[in-house]
Amino acid sequence: MTSENAAQVPIGTAARRAGVSPRMVRHYESLGLLAPVARTDSGYRQYSEADIHALRFIRRARDLGFSMPEIATLLGLWQDKQRASASVKQIAQAHIDDLTKRIAAMQAMQRTLQQLVGCCAGDARPECPILDDLAAEGESAAPVATGRRKLSKP
Repeated sequence: MTSENAAQVPIGTAARRAGVSPRMVRHYESLGLLAPVARTDSGYRQYSEADIHALRFIRRARDLGFSMPEIATLLGLWQDKQRASASVKQIAQAHIDDLTKRIAAMQAMQRTLQQLVGCCAGDARPECPILDDLAAEGESAAPVATGRRKLSKP
């Protein structure tokens, strides 16, 4: 991505302009989301406008909750001017479907917690239905959707 003719900026400047931390810039480079960038004689990374644009693309995709593998695919599609938009739409639709499932699971968790909080006196008594439910084994616990997924935000 780096062009020899374009103005080059150090990692801190590139990160600031892209809205990410220098640590994340190095992380994205280590994952192969950014092509290896130019380096000064002292070994400092130098980034072009195209690199900064790619970093902004990555940041926006992360803000929308895409995974790193999805971002790698989207980045490749973005850079391929001959791509079919159907491929991009398919990835986005699959992400919407996943978000819909995760939202439903989180709403189920919220309802369960609201029910448990409603049963708890919240006073000086040691009895607590919330803790009882958390400690319950088997089917005696309140039902909760298990749609939990690790959000891979670095």
